[in-house]
Amino acid sequence: MTTDTAVPTIEPRLRVKHRDELSAQMMRDFNYDNPMQVPTLTKIAVNIGLGEALDNANAVDSATKDLMSITGQRPYIRRARQAISNFKLREGNPIGVALTLRGVRMWEFYDRLVTAALPRVRDFRGVSPNAFDGHGNYSLGLTEQLIFPEVSFDNIDRVRGLQVNIVTTAPTDEEGKRLLELLGMPFSR
Repeated sequence: MTTDTAVPTIEPRLRVKHRDELSAQMMRDFNYDNPMQVPTLTKIAVNIGLGEALDNANAVDSATKDLMSITGQRPYIRRARQAISNFKLREGNPIGVALTLRGVRMWEFYDRLVTAALPRVRDFRGVSPNAFDGHGNYSLGLTEQLIFPEVSFDNIDRVRGLQVNIVTTAPTDEEGKRLLELLGMPFSR
């Protein structure tokens, strides 16, 4: 006889906040008729470009280790699709690492980004409100991976920047910006 003992999962704090509080606020702000019209986060894509991978063979391993510690997920290696002689690049050479976060990991990463990582940026005055793509999605470039508490200065070989793309279901930039504001994104004025 087997007993069904499911491990209880804890729902991410921001997902609960979105469902319980922000949905009603967005419905009032944009006059939605149905709660299913309220925009939400779909996925977050994180990548690191590795121009130095052509000279440094350990760069890919180091960047992979950094992204794994930041996101909790193993990234895949991006390879060059075509050769470019001016950059000494051959087809198939590794040029970066990337990953896509969805579900619980996405919500937890966004929470850590907004509450722990961005406030650690030196002279931080907020992120630019002009980085939307016209469809409610937001792109954020970070200059160093050290702003995440999971990355130790002693364990890195080089400071690398990373790109964070936040994809939402918002049809317009205004709705996407309001969603991210309500989820805690510190936009500059």
